[in-house]
Amino acid sequence: MKSTLIAFSCFIFPTAFVFAQLKVENLGNAINSEYNEINPVISPDGKTLYFGRVSHPQNAHGQEGSQDIWFSEWQNSQWSLAKRMTPPLNKEEYNCAYSVTPDGNTLLIMGAYDRGAYETRGFSFSKRTVNGWSAPSKLNIPGLEGMSKGEYMCGFLSNDGKTLLMAFSEKKRSTKDDLYVSFLQKNGTWTKPQSLGVEVNTDDFTETTPFLASDGATIYFSSDRPGGQGSNDIYYTKRIDKTWKRWSKPVNLGQAINTDGYDAYYTIAAAGDYAYMVSKKNTLGKGDIVRIKIKSDEPSAAPIVPAPDPVALVSGKVVDTKTGKPIDARIIYENLADGTEVGTAQTDPRTGEYKIVLPKGVKYGVRAVAKDFIAEAQSIDLTNMKGGFQEVNGTNLTLVPIEINAVGVLNNLFFDTGKAALRPESNAELDRMVLTFNENPGLVMEIGGHTDNVGTDAANLKLSQERADSVREYFIGKGIEPDRVQSKGYGEAKPKATNDTEEGRQINRRVEFKILKK
Repeated sequence: MKSTLIAFSCFIFPTAFVFAQLKVENLGNAINSEYNEINPVISPDGKTLYFGRVSHPQNAHGQEGSQDIWFSEWQNSQWSLAKRMTPPLNKEEYNCAYSVTPDGNTLLIMGAYDRGAYETRGFSFSKRTVNGWSAPSKLNIPGLEGMSKGEYMCGFLSNDGKTLLMAFSEKKRSTKDDLYVSFLQKNGTWTKPQSLGVEVNTDDFTETTPFLASDGATIYFSSDRPGGQGSNDIYYTKRIDKTWKRWSKPVNLGQAINTDGYDAYYTIAAAGDYAYMVSKKNTLGKGDIVRIKIKSDEPSAAPIVPAPDPVALVSGKVVDTKTGKPIDARIIYENLADGTEVGTAQTDPRTGEYKIVLPKGVKYGVRAVAKDFIAEAQSIDLTNMKGGFQEVNGTNLTLVPIEINAVGVLNNLFFDTGKAALRPESNAELDRMVLTFNENPGLVMEIGGHTDNVGTDAANLKLSQERADSVREYFIGKGIEPDRVQSKGYGEAKPKATNDTEEGRQINRRVEFKILKK
């Protein structure tokens, strides 16, 4: 995108100005118009921008106060001409997209819908299907309808899909909102909203338009509390622990970001390079969407304004090991250290492609889940992640069909060198297989141990048998009948890759499963 660098003068399409060492760039007339553009939502991969457009003649309810969801895509280094989202979205008079998941396949939208019919205020999901977006379906959040009594309401869904931030007031017809949080439980229900507490919320001022950064710990929000540049300003705070009740003191982003006008709807892609927000200064219409470069091009340079911790954007495709064709699947990623599920995602139903955002400092297990398949999981180690944002492309996930003689690899099993005892971080992979046994009561498997060619044939055969036995014993200890699991060591006899490289040897050191009966 071309930008004309000027200082506090009228805009040309698109334009930019420098303020406190930051370049504020109006996104131009591909996105902005003479009408009011509000609530920008940048997708975590930075390639799609959703926003609200007010009273536009193409809106579902025309020019009389309507608000519809529009979107634009980053193509050929510029934003495409914005389009209005099609039905079943934009059915009501006021429509809004609050956030989009990293995979791009789920939108959090305004309003509680039952089978596509609007019921009341609240939140709903719309999911991408082969034929377009699904009819919105409400999130059942206990107590929300009775708690939210003010004039406004908005929200944001975390990248892992497990945490919902909300802004609303518990006082009738109040315009002074507070920030709340609700959590997705294992049974698929949400918890009753809890306040983020006095370290974030104030009694006499508003806290609204929350945005949870990709690190899962940094919140940006808008507030009219004292000490700002004027009207509402953008603040940020960091979560101190896992309770979501202890926060660092909110800090105003200062005049590098804030103006003497209404500043809100601050949103950042996973790369942390640009912030998007609404500005009412030097606009094409009533309110325009601008982006602000907040990260230097120098990799070692510190952020120009406070930024979230770096993350990795992981992408790939889910394929069938037998046919090589893409599969519509659910993605689950977990902390291998303790086996806890960190988050979920969904593949694009048309292509099998997926995207997830992973905060640093954790070794993850990532797998796909689909009916009548067993996953070959992958591990992604971010415990020693260096530098800033990283893109990890081409991390394909494979699914083995539950068919006789089908073979797959248990990738996330860990042994010490030359040892057969399973390390604790193997438990998540093994427990997943226990669940597969339980869900398929006729399933009988052989667990096969394999090694590289380092060492003697006899030693390798012995080690491979002992490792296969360790896996079998784990399954039996979890209640799987002994006659459903066989173990066999193959030593170095069946390599999958060359033993002339360390990479090849690592591939050959493996434990496989083979389906004998189903």
